[in-house]
Amino acid sequence: MSRVTSTLAILLLLLGVAGLGLTLLGREARADAQEAVIQQIAPPAIFQPIVQPIRPQSPPPVPDVLQSGVLVVVSKTSQRMHVFKNGEHWGSSPVSTGKRGHSTPAGVFPILQKRVFHRSNIYSNAPMPYMQRLTWRGIAIHAGHVPGYPASHGCIRLPRSFAKALFDLTRADRTTVVVTNAPLRSEEGAVALALNSQAPAGQPAAVPSVVMAAAAPVQTIQLAAALSPAEADAHWQGAVAMYPQLASFQKAVLPAVVGQRRYWRLRASAPGAHAVCGLLKRAGQDCFNVI
Repeated sequence: MSRVTSTLAILLLLLGVAGLGLTLLGREARADAQEAVIQQIAPPAIFQPIVQPIRPQSPPPVPDVLQSGVLVVVSKTSQRMHVFKNGEHWGSSPVSTGKRGHSTPAGVFPILQKRVFHRSNIYSNAPMPYMQRLTWRGIAIHAGHVPGYPASHGCIRLPRSFAKALFDLTRADRTTVVVTNAPLRSEEGAVALALNSQAPAGQPAAVPSVVMAAAAPVQTIQLAAALSPAEADAHWQGAVAMYPQLASFQKAVLPAVVGQRRYWRLRASAPGAHAVCGLLKRAGQDCFNVI
């Protein structure tokens, strides 16, 4: 090959390489331009897990659920649950709360979640039938073994039949659960303790103070049908002496004729009066709600 031919071949080779480089540069430029356009039209998405924030939920006020709803009172000391529907005693059951090292927290709780079939996310996928969640940290009411003493990992266990009936009874927006360390010896004591559980700090632990402080509608109860206004007044004085919570109620003595006989109805009105009437009836006092 002559020197001229070799030189020409080298020049052609260099031109080819240069052309290829220009072609690649052109492609890269076009790609960059296209990417810029795409970014302007639809910026690249940043894929992150969607986390739904857990919003704190407050339980309904105790006086409200005593009027219309379900109140559940659990004593860890007595290992007992009392349930009230619309202010009337609905049922009681033994429970098994948290054992040493896994104590069930005391406090006032809402129902956050309900599931007929549920398994523990913490304790080896353990079954929790008729689960009603009280906290997002694993505390719930559910069916389970109730040996007569604290034995759970923090949950409140119930016999299966009672757990199912309670599950069917409650509504998340109309149920309040009160868990206490105090012993409960009566249904009346359970209601009084629950009413005081949401009292503002510094208030005396008395049922009327809490009921009257609650933003509840005024309700009326009837205590007696007397034969005269004087008899009605005497009945009122005796009732107030025996049940001091009535002192803050507005008394009314109203005439009424039943058949051909005249009576005087002794009535009293206050916010939350129907709940107090339930307490009086369970204590043996004649009382009924006036609707």
